[in-house]
Amino acid sequence: MLQRLWSQLSRLFEQPQAAPVLPRVDASQAPFTIPVLVINYFPAQNARIDRRITGDVDAPLDQIRQHTAQTTERVIDALEQGSAYHRYKNPHAQPSLHYQIVQTLEFLEPLPVWSKPGHRVPMTDYNAIMQRINIGDWVEQRGVKEVWLWGYHGGVIDLWESNMAGPFGDISNSDRDPHDLPVLNQTYTVYHYNYGRGASEAVEDHMHQIEAVLRHADPHLFWDKFVGKAGEGRCGWSHYPPNGVRDYDWRNPTPILSDIEDWQPDGTGAKKLITSDRWQGDSLTWFIYWMQNIPSAQNGLHYRGRPLTNWWTFVGDWDAAMRRGMRLTE
Repeated sequence: MLQRLWSQLSRLFEQPQAAPVLPRVDASQAPFTIPVLVINYFPAQNARIDRRITGDVDAPLDQIRQHTAQTTERVIDALEQGSAYHRYKNPHAQPSLHYQIVQTLEFLEPLPVWSKPGHRVPMTDYNAIMQRINIGDWVEQRGVKEVWLWGYHGGVIDLWESNMAGPFGDISNSDRDPHDLPVLNQTYTVYHYNYGRGASEAVEDHMHQIEAVLRHADPHLFWDKFVGKAGEGRCGWSHYPPNGVRDYDWRNPTPILSDIEDWQPDGTGAKKLITSDRWQGDSLTWFIYWMQNIPSAQNGLHYRGRPLTNWWTFVGDWDAAMRRGMRLTE
């Protein structure tokens, strides 16, 4: 009896393992393909990004071109890896999302802006950008679902990390203004990246969008049961890992018993000690790890007697999910 109890305690307090570095996934067979249009705004003067425009970015134009291209690839890799359910313990897990760059457009000029009430600095004029590129053609004729806009921040303009438009409204990490994007017959989401930062900050834009759509689909099951309260040891969210006590607490070494790796909606999953070592104290690794716990196809989970759906449908095909009246459970 005592020996068995000591064995259980020993397993409980064993050192958490660091998340392994996994090879890039092959997402070509994923159930959802997301065509992406990339738009680069590079205000340049004499082949150099003009800091008088960006507020903080001052670098050779070719260097920023290379940075955005490489970071775009890293973002794709992170998002595809993140959509593979429990891949950190099953290297053969298949991703739910496949991202496909349709085209990259470049403008060697400042982002268009306008004076939006309530904002200290000018707001990015997303309507002007979308009208200039004829977004209707890209979305309704060429199937684009996401626009990745590379720009700047520098305290000189305001932006939305994600912004949605379509027949089912704007569910995004923005003020959800129904008039700040052209509304088309199909939904598209604009992600505004900052080339003064890296892949982690770009992926965080997607993290907040995932949180927005899943919370919209079922706030109780997603926010109360999956995310949980701070310090409760459930799955957490982008800013708060399971042991987080404040925003951006990705390096918190304090151990907590968490069921993130065996999440069951009713809380009956096995708990293990989790610290920031599990994601190496790195924000991008945390984002991938967190996404890999989102229920995907054939997750085998149930809540109140109903099977859970593939939650990635709300990212991969928002319009289909809305037309079907889809929820996080069948």
